[in-house]
Amino acid sequence: MTDPIFYMIPDAPKPVAPYSHVVERDGWLFVTGQLATDPRDDSLPLPEGIEAQTRKVMDNLDRALRGAGAGLADVVCVRIFLTQFDRDYAAMNALYATYFPPDRLPARTTVGVTGLARGGIVEIDMIAKR
Repeated sequence: MTDPIFYMIPDAPKPVAPYSHVVERDGWLFVTGQLATDPRDDSLPLPEGIEAQTRKVMDNLDRALRGAGAGLADVVCVRIFLTQFDRDYAAMNALYATYFPPDRLPARTTVGVTGLARGGIVEIDMIAKR
């Protein structure tokens, strides 16, 4: 078993808490949950609506994965957190489905939560394997 590698990705969003963007161990990549923050300027407001926030979150996750030498094709498990589950679940799913081939969908859990950092309405984390 190898020692873990802790990645701070230069072009990924600035962390909103003390964490690494990605931690790797034996080819497994654990990607910290991402919000819809702007990686160039985290003081900007989050985009409005579930579609815009989901797009930005997926972009941020892709940046983190690429920074660790992987990509969305390597994702095996996803967790999604929604503050307005009933309102946003269908729209988020429709957009999320465009990021993965229909025959290679990662395992997934989606839960409703009472709140997210920065007032986000969606946060997503991932596990990938090289």
